[in-house]
Amino acid sequence: MANSNISQRSKDITPFHVMDILAQAKKLEAQGEDIIHMEVGEPDFTTPQPIIDAGIAALKSGQTHYTPALGLPELRDAISDWYQRRYHVNISSERVVITPGASGALLLVMGALLERDQKVLLADPGYPCNRNFARFVEGKAQSIAVDESTNYQLTSSLINKHWDTDTTMALVASPSNPTGTILSKQDLTELADAIRVKKGHFVVDEIYHGLTYDDTEVSTILTIDNDAFVINSFSKFFGMTGWRLGWLIVPDEYVSVMDRLAQNLFLSAPTMSQYAALSAFSTESLDILEQRRQIFEQRRNSLLPALQTMGLDVKTTPQGAFYIYGDCSAFLNEQHPDSMALSKFWLQHARVAVTPGNDFGSYLAEQYIRFAYTNDEQRLLEAVERISTIYK
Repeated sequence: MANSNISQRSKDITPFHVMDILAQAKKLEAQGEDIIHMEVGEPDFTTPQPIIDAGIAALKSGQTHYTPALGLPELRDAISDWYQRRYHVNISSERVVITPGASGALLLVMGALLERDQKVLLADPGYPCNRNFARFVEGKAQSIAVDESTNYQLTSSLINKHWDTDTTMALVASPSNPTGTILSKQDLTELADAIRVKKGHFVVDEIYHGLTYDDTEVSTILTIDNDAFVINSFSKFFGMTGWRLGWLIVPDEYVSVMDRLAQNLFLSAPTMSQYAALSAFSTESLDILEQRRQIFEQRRNSLLPALQTMGLDVKTTPQGAFYIYGDCSAFLNEQHPDSMALSKFWLQHARVAVTPGNDFGSYLAEQYIRFAYTNDEQRLLEAVERISTIYK
């Protein structure tokens, strides 16, 4: 019998609760049931064709070997140029680190900045992997309860209140998952100032940049704080989830440590994906992506009032990403006392899959549900109708 000893850190890594929902949904689909998926945080569009074509061309030309650990030089240059064009900020390509998805970037940041038992401050609700990455490197995630009063984001006052001698960094996301809220330039400035006074590190997850609505202006933290760490990805706006490609921008003095960590943890990001991503910034690809952004905005504009009419209490209109996070208290009862039980009930009786709030933290999680509008508008509205029908 194999040794069944498992490290404590592995035991402490929590699974996605939504995977139970997804597994049940797949089982029902295998039985011929029609399931409307609103649980998965992945664009439903395929990767734009120019990017696919570039990946195929790279394979045909024999680009199947490792790139440097920090990434393909041409892609690092392209990302540097993207920041100049989109944000009017000059970032040396030497500071750009190409990673296997934003997850690879998170792992590098946590590994480089967190010592054992040091803390990272995070918003609750927030992306669950952040706290698990902190645990994996023997650090500690300190989740801070946020609500509509702070736009579901950390603030400078919360930083000042919760920062202690064991805290070394704070991580925020704008736009955020699961709420879709955004930090304004003023918000980012106040956060950066507060963290600078504490002599800490500021890490900003910008993976949903590009997916913003209502003509909302979104600033990269690098226009405000040149010492901040930026995490981004080709998965969301660029629609390249399965290509597993992201990037990280770090201060000059952290480039060498990121190089060493990348060499040891994953050698380099996928070569084919890096060559494909060179086409992500082309005019042809960006035109396609803008059309898709407009479609996401229209989906939000249709789904949000439909959910509110159904009885979901959405306290803050999402300004970005592709999620609606709402209070489902009106639907809770003795049979379905929390969002997890309710999610399973809706799957079984409405054939609609959603994500329970306890995937995103603990603060009021039992009364919140996330809806991903990563499905055709007609199907989204059909999902609302299916749920509503249960209660008629």
